[in-house]
Amino acid sequence: MTFKQKIYQQYNQLVQDRIDAFRDMIAALTEDSKNDAKGSAGDKHETALSMMHIEQEKFNTKLKEVLIQKAVLDKLDSSVVAETIILGSLVKANGIYLYLSLALPKINVDGINVIALSPQSPLGNKLMGNKVGFAFEINTTKYIIEEVL
Repeated sequence: MTFKQKIYQQYNQLVQDRIDAFRDMIAALTEDSKNDAKGSAGDKHETALSMMHIEQEKFNTKLKEVLIQKAVLDKLDSSVVAETIILGSLVKANGIYLYLSLALPKINVDGINVIALSPQSPLGNKLMGNKVGFAFEINTTKYIIEEVL
């Protein structure tokens, strides 16, 4: 498995873990609301159910966002290496590895830190469509593309 494929796999697992966590939280709230409905009465009961429903809606919204992220990741082919930077490219610039996919947390693969960037981010936008040797500046930091994987 290539370095890029390991990165893809780790980000894919991270997103899947988030999906599982949100589904678990939604299921727990659903179960709690069923149990609460059996034992409580009056205004406190209604307030508790309302609060659980609001929490459930928040988790459903977050779950939808993560499912969209998963759909984007599923479209990437980690075996493709393009000369110009495209969605799914792994770029080395200034000694930093940048994975153009989604805005996701920094990970460590084989002892190397990798930052996932959205192509809509300022840095991601500058990288898209460029090649090795391209130099640019963002917020007074100069970047040079060293490698495209």
